[in-house]
Amino acid sequence: MSVSFKLLNENAGGRLGQIITTHGVIDTPAFMPVGTAATVKSLLIDQVKSTGAQIILGNTYHLMLRPGIERIKRVGGLHQFMNCNLPILTDSGGFQVMSLSKISKITDDGVYFNSHIDGKKIFLSPEISIQIQKDLNSDIVMIFDECPEYTKDKNRVLKAVNLSIDWAKKSKIEFGNNPNKLLFGIVQGGIFNDLRKQSLDQLIEINFDGYALGGLAVGESQQEMFDVLDYISPFLPREKAHYLMGVGTPSDLLGAVKRGMDMFDCVLPTRSGRTGLAYTWTGKKNLKNAKYALDDTPLDPIVNCPASNSYSKSYLNHLVNSNEILASILLSWHNVAFYQDLMQKIRDAIKNNNFENFYKENFELLNS
Repeated sequence: MSVSFKLLNENAGGRLGQIITTHGVIDTPAFMPVGTAATVKSLLIDQVKSTGAQIILGNTYHLMLRPGIERIKRVGGLHQFMNCNLPILTDSGGFQVMSLSKISKITDDGVYFNSHIDGKKIFLSPEISIQIQKDLNSDIVMIFDECPEYTKDKNRVLKAVNLSIDWAKKSKIEFGNNPNKLLFGIVQGGIFNDLRKQSLDQLIEINFDGYALGGLAVGESQQEMFDVLDYISPFLPREKAHYLMGVGTPSDLLGAVKRGMDMFDCVLPTRSGRTGLAYTWTGKKNLKNAKYALDDTPLDPIVNCPASNSYSKSYLNHLVNSNEILASILLSWHNVAFYQDLMQKIRDAIKNNNFENFYKENFELLNS
């Protein structure tokens, strides 16, 4: 079966689909655990798979710095290097243009960075980013773009849109024709609807296998993000996958699915787990809190994961407050499992044409 996206059902704004890759099928809506540096922090790949995750994300910028692309390429790519037989999406490094803006300089041709590791000067362009992703042998490749910080300066955002379109064209040329991979374009435009539409229209002209929305969850409110999705979603090609990058909280995901999004990634599940915060079907829980010291109930018995139902909150409270490594492992494992449980329940609701009720029953709970 050739790599592709199939739309299976639509209900109350939600879309049920499948992305077919050479490394497996991804049921959508899907959440991708973030494996920036060829690892989902604190978890074995078997633990990640046990949660129901069907795809993970890697990052071009971080992997080119450490361990270096040649080291990964020599064994056949990222799947072999990290012993992962799941599909992998690689981010192009465009987000680092923003997040590392203090140590980077943008030109028409690309971006000059000073490595955050050793200060070494590095150049990353659309052509270099795509070539690196080819060497990583990821299943879904992202174009190189400029992701501006949250701002109400429309001229600043317009400049990023125009540069990103130029880079999108160069990315498409460098990618060439590859029947075994998917190339996604990235819509920029900040919170400005007309710039979002301008960006999307030009990307559609170039023609990509999927369309991502970048430059959100970078400082704007949840409602501002939803307003952008409400506007742009009807214009996204119905037959292509829709990917909301870098998002987000459980309520962000549910609200974005209702607005036509199919794919998500975020560091929150593992980053929160490392700080003692757990997402559950009864709301967020900070396991540092003394109120859990004598709570012998499991973290969340609804979630089918040993970290969720085999350890008491009392024990987890002890691990967190003792700064034990096992705390990070268990809470990260649980959070990734919770996110996958949420996505499975969303998919079931769309399949059964019950998504409107599921949304109404759970949005406020997940937003608490």
